[in-house]
Amino acid sequence: MAQIQLKEIGKTYADGYEAVKGVSMDIADGEFMILVGPSGCGKSTLLRMVVGLEDISSGDMLIDGKRVNELAPRDRNLSMVFQNYALYPHLTVYENIAFPLRLTKGAVSEEEIKRRVADAADMLELNDHLERKPANLSGGQRQRVAMGRAIVRDADAFLFDEPLSNLDAKLRGQMRTEIARMQRRLGQTTIYVTHDQTEAMTLGDRVTVLKKGVVQQIASPRELYEQPVNLFVAGFIGSPPMNFLPARVEGNTLQLPFCEVSFGDEFAGKVAGKDLVIVGLRPEFIKDAAIQEPMENAIHFEADVDVTEWLGNELYAYVPFEADPSVQAKLDELDRDLDGEGMRTQMVVNLESRSRVREGERAKFFFDPMLMHVFDPETGENLTRNEEAAAKIAAESEEDRKRALDRAKRMEAEASAPA
Repeated sequence: MAQIQLKEIGKTYADGYEAVKGVSMDIADGEFMILVGPSGCGKSTLLRMVVGLEDISSGDMLIDGKRVNELAPRDRNLSMVFQNYALYPHLTVYENIAFPLRLTKGAVSEEEIKRRVADAADMLELNDHLERKPANLSGGQRQRVAMGRAIVRDADAFLFDEPLSNLDAKLRGQMRTEIARMQRRLGQTTIYVTHDQTEAMTLGDRVTVLKKGVVQQIASPRELYEQPVNLFVAGFIGSPPMNFLPARVEGNTLQLPFCEVSFGDEFAGKVAGKDLVIVGLRPEFIKDAAIQEPMENAIHFEADVDVTEWLGNELYAYVPFEADPSVQAKLDELDRDLDGEGMRTQMVVNLESRSRVREGERAKFFFDPMLMHVFDPETGENLTRNEEAAAKIAAESEEDRKRALDRAKRMEAEASAPA
């Protein structure tokens, strides 16, 4: 296991393109760190610099306090799992897993190779496939072979570069569980690159959100969801994504497309001098007034429903609205940053499956105004971020991480103890 530190890491290519810009982070021993962001944000480039496949243009990278900028990949003792599996088609599963141990040229005995391969195969449920060739395996099985090859090396850290992107949705869900279980069981420091925010939210102890080579926020999944620092993070994290509504500032009220929300003097200072802000409201925070009892401070409104989608366990309702032209440009820019194809001016509402809201009809909704986020349309800053609440979430998440590692170590010790 290892602690990995990045200090103002940058990558500039020969043509002058700056792919990674001054990235700093401390990855704790045994931590599962996710690098996430839209295509071209620099996450894979950053991972390749960590493993040594890309030169570091500026800054320092340390493993357990030792600077490794000039070390070759083989000397960093890191295991990498690639997107395309990178298996040898002429070798059996057994030999593919054993391959990195063979490269040590006798440093690892044949008996030790058998033991390590057997342990990895047992962990990844590959015992019945050890004599098969990769061509005869499913995508999920091939990915497990690639993971097995990483495990046997006894490396200081695992690096994953979008390992599940070639799998179908059902298999991705299964493999996410296996990767999480494996990481906890081994207690291995792990850096995992993905563009899929579902993987980021379900796998990571902490998540680094990148945009155009710049770190936007490093936090636990829960903190990213509940206390995003800016418009980009709020829009990237969450499915369906957060609704962004233009709001006119008039005295101590925000005039939204469907309603108005009053605010106190404490918040007035944050919006002083602004005529317009962007209100963020997650789809699940909006409730159907016909089936749920509103809270005391609820904001009520009526709106015409354009389309509904019933998914069995939930119902999505789409509510169109008119966007203020002065904020539409900012929303369009955000949509391009998020790899969108053009943001429609509609609000998505995530309701209970028993809701009888119908498309083409007017419905009554309510929401808790305390759950709103308010963003500066010029800088994107979250004006309602609660630093105290964010710090509490961070502390609780770190406590949960340590508890999970301790539990995994305890279960491993019990499993290996003589009967």
